[in-house]
Amino acid sequence: MIVWLNGTHGAGKTTTSALVQQLIPDSRVFDAEKVGETLMDITPALPWPGTDNFQHWPPWRPLVVETARHVLDYTGGTLVIPMTVLVEEYWREISTGLAQHAIPVRHFVLHADQATLRGRIAGDTILGPDSPFRLRYVEPYTEAARTWLHDEAEVVDTTHLTPAEAALQIAEAVKSDGS
Repeated sequence: MIVWLNGTHGAGKTTTSALVQQLIPDSRVFDAEKVGETLMDITPALPWPGTDNFQHWPPWRPLVVETARHVLDYTGGTLVIPMTVLVEEYWREISTGLAQHAIPVRHFVLHADQATLRGRIAGDTILGPDSPFRLRYVEPYTEAARTWLHDEAEVVDTTHLTPAEAALQIAEAVKSDGS
């Protein structure tokens, strides 16, 4: 199965995914961003559809599905995928692709109120304080959360949770399913 951790950039997906992986037996973290980085490394560069977001490239979404499928076929178990997907059409393409391979997905959104999120981004030690990249996705996340994302996932409000507490909540939800 797949445990997909969604949420805006800077919400704590990468940190939480490593902790979730430790709590779910026979699980691995698959960072789908690496698929995008591979596409970005192609030379000459793939044509950009007017954006710097590799998710807009048509090959990215099916490559994520196929990579996850092949890894699960090879290893079994659970893949924990920390990846922001804020475009509903893209989420539908990925989730439908996984369903076509009979791969169950538990979709979680790590959510924090805007003040907390902006505070975390301000103290970001990975991309640096007030990362313009991460700040650029706060409003699109808010819109996706309001219009479709929170309806499509199990929301874990991390406003007052540590990453370890969020990971435990997710792992317990997955385990209570008997998955």
